[in-house]
Amino acid sequence: MIIYGLSTCAVCQKARRALEEAGKGVTFRDVRAEPLSVGELTELIAEFGDRLVDKTTNDWRGLSNWLKHSDAEEQIAAQPKVMTRPVIRSEGALYLGWNPSVQDALLNG
Repeated sequence: MIIYGLSTCAVCQKARRALEEAGKGVTFRDVRAEPLSVGELTELIAEFGDRLVDKTTNDWRGLSNWLKHSDAEEQIAAQPKVMTRPVIRSEGALYLGWNPSVQDALLNG
């Protein structure tokens, strides 16, 4: 299982802690320190579309107008902090966020 997120993200830390406490093997990847490749980003955009960009953050609001109107790939490549977090890859499936349905699927599934 791989968690893509930011090491400073409280939701990412909570997800990682819960999964590790449940005995899941977790690898954490900080997308600022190790940016997503073009192929990885393309796969995530294909799966989640515009939901992959969190437009409620100050980081997104701080993007230039040109970037705000660009594709999600360009926004995340320019500012990884605008990616909705965490993205979790488990057994071939991708999950976005750490809401009750994601928690149920990964902790009880």
